[in-house]
Amino acid sequence: MTKVKKNRVLLVLLLWIEDSSVREVRMPEIQLGAHTVRSHGVKVARTHMHDWIILLLLIVIEVILNVIEPFHRFVGVDMMTDLKYPMKDNTVPFWAVPMLAIMLPVFVILVYYFIRKDVYDLHHAILGLLFSVLITGVITDAIKDAVGRPRPDFFWRCFPDGKRVFDPVTKDVMCTGIKSVIKEGHKSFPSGHTSWSFAGLGFLALYLSGKIRVFDRQGHVAKLCIVFLPLLIAALVGISRVDDYWHHWQDVFAGGLLGLTVSSFCYLQFFPAPYEVDGWGPHAYFQMLAESRNVNPSNGSNVQAELESVYVDSQHCRELSRVNTHDSSPILEGTNGRMGY
Repeated sequence: MTKVKKNRVLLVLLLWIEDSSVREVRMPEIQLGAHTVRSHGVKVARTHMHDWIILLLLIVIEVILNVIEPFHRFVGVDMMTDLKYPMKDNTVPFWAVPMLAIMLPVFVILVYYFIRKDVYDLHHAILGLLFSVLITGVITDAIKDAVGRPRPDFFWRCFPDGKRVFDPVTKDVMCTGIKSVIKEGHKSFPSGHTSWSFAGLGFLALYLSGKIRVFDRQGHVAKLCIVFLPLLIAALVGISRVDDYWHHWQDVFAGGLLGLTVSSFCYLQFFPAPYEVDGWGPHAYFQMLAESRNVNPSNGSNVQAELESVYVDSQHCRELSRVNTHDSSPILEGTNGRMGY
């Protein structure tokens, strides 16, 4: 064999070895990112057992707040002029609110889980969503019971036959309607439909913005349309409450603001801000990778490959590094020198 042929064979062998090593480091996504319910579910659930207990307590508090009698605000003769709107059925029924605020986001979260096989994302997304909705519900009903603002259709709730009766001394209303209907008539502020919708769908909007990397500085409006869609649905729910004369516009505005605020806090409790480099994954995922890397340094290359080839857009990260964007990920901070962040 001539010297030239030997060099060619040696070159092919070296290229084959190099390609094999690269394929070994850049493992398939299903192998690197497979943190499933079966493999890691029990560990994650045990770590957050106290959070699930708090959720159960919030459910109990929510039930109690719906049972107790709200404050009966004074309603005089002159006030009835603005409370005489017709009684209408709900355009968005009560049972549809949990479907929109909870089940729809859960469906999206489950779809993402079946694609990525990441139990950390699944657990923290569902936990954050439930906290968002339940905390919003407790705050909403607590304010409803304390304020006792009459609904726009309060007149017909109080006087179904249209015959007004007022106390001759206090001039307050003396309702003759069904007790449960009157009770519901004192729960106008804030709007529960709106606050629940913005709590659940607002959380979903933040979740989607992190997953599809809306803030990738590429200027693609299509991603924003996807993120704004849940917010549009929540806004339409709020508008329906005014159209049905179940709420004043101030009730809807306050409910929407409350839901968005709580959902933002709950999302940031479990996930980085969507505009951050690691905004696609939960805090616990990065902590798990950091612990794995510290316990077994030999796994560093696999961790690196997972971040680089599976989840993190390296080109996007390099662009962010030019403007000195802060990266809050503990695992990425430990590998900044090699990844060029």
